[in-house]
Amino acid sequence: MKNILILTISWAVSSFRPTIIPRSPFYVKATNKILNKWGNELFSVSSTTTDLEETAQRDIASMDEWASACGVERCQGFQLVATNKENEPLDVGAMTTVDLPAESPVLFVPSHIIISADQSKNEIGYIEAAENLFYKLGTIDHTPYFYLFLKLLIEYELGEESLWYPWLNSLPRYFSTGASMTHFCCQDCLPPLVGNLALSERTRFRQFFKSISYCDLISQYTKADKKLAKWAFNIVYTRGFEDGYGDVKIVPFGDYFNHDTNWEIQGQYDDQGNYYAYTTYDVPAGSPLRMTYTAGDSSNPSFLFARYGFLDESSPATFCKILIEPVTQELVDTGYSHERMLFYRGSGEASEEVWDVLLYKILGENNPEHQQILYAAHMIGDDDTKQALHNQYYSETLSALKSHVDGFLAELEDLSNRTVGRDRNVHPRLPIILQHNEFVKQVFLAVRENLNYK
Repeated sequence: MKNILILTISWAVSSFRPTIIPRSPFYVKATNKILNKWGNELFSVSSTTTDLEETAQRDIASMDEWASACGVERCQGFQLVATNKENEPLDVGAMTTVDLPAESPVLFVPSHIIISADQSKNEIGYIEAAENLFYKLGTIDHTPYFYLFLKLLIEYELGEESLWYPWLNSLPRYFSTGASMTHFCCQDCLPPLVGNLALSERTRFRQFFKSISYCDLISQYTKADKKLAKWAFNIVYTRGFEDGYGDVKIVPFGDYFNHDTNWEIQGQYDDQGNYYAYTTYDVPAGSPLRMTYTAGDSSNPSFLFARYGFLDESSPATFCKILIEPVTQELVDTGYSHERMLFYRGSGEASEEVWDVLLYKILGENNPEHQQILYAAHMIGDDDTKQALHNQYYSETLSALKSHVDGFLAELEDLSNRTVGRDRNVHPRLPIILQHNEFVKQVFLAVRENLNYK
């Protein structure tokens, strides 16, 4: 699950002094509709629903007006602006036109428009068949996202009578997430780690789509609409975050903070469930306002690519792509981890864990006794013994690392060649996949150049 970093500034929640506002017309209409629909078992889908065509226009202006009417407050200078590159689908993010000192309040979102997994489950009711399936498949930790998913489908059916219609109508329709990729893209065009992550997203979507059938509050029309289901799935997983208290929430308007390694914004909730966002440092005028989608872990752009569908060019490092089977506890203790075995973009350096794990593997194949000496030294912090072993086997470790880098660069070339001649209408995410592969290629080229000087 994703996490919003939670501030612990006790005075901060009083920086905005929100007043209790009357329920907006949107809220009254939505509430009545829900009661009618659920109480009287009405399953008709509104004739005016969000257009889900990938080229549909996103109505940001109406969402902005709706947010203000619902009690959303923002600091002076807060703006929503287009952040996409030319010829790319519209992407929208937040920025400031004024200087914002550290710990300045930036945004307040009242609890009544925040969509909560716990509240959604309370409204919808416990769905035993779905939760049993999640348990059987070992994905029980994704059930909060499933109830958010159902909530979005229900609100979609309400159309303009939903409280959240203006927000829904502002959301993206085009996604490059793993769930949106074709099987060919995941299996044949991406390196193994990110390809498997993308395939996992596709598999989870199929599980969600199957599980819609267990919810009696959703129409048969919606249950059969795969495009709608995939859109709702993508919204939930790209805009839903843990709140720090065991719930998963989507914060309308607050979900327009994009991601960056050097994030400017952190969020928190008060005891009433209201959301507040604050600056993490002095932010000059003209700067974007972004958060972290990875709880501050900037070492795994592959996860961001598969889950969110964007290439995190702000990440300073990437996993070295060394995959070892089986993964033993000793191997993990030595440093085998996607978050620790890193290649650094700028310097071309490999993290200490890369060298440790490679040496551990080499010794296991050639000198098990020395492997155990290395492991024991690592566990007790005997750096002298570790360094002596690294020095003794340096040429073997260096050769293995060079071989891995050269082999992976050849694999990237092969993966990119497989996209030649493929129909972009059938596989529209191929361009961003090629960008991803080129990004990884440049990191590996920097590492190879660095290794050649060793």
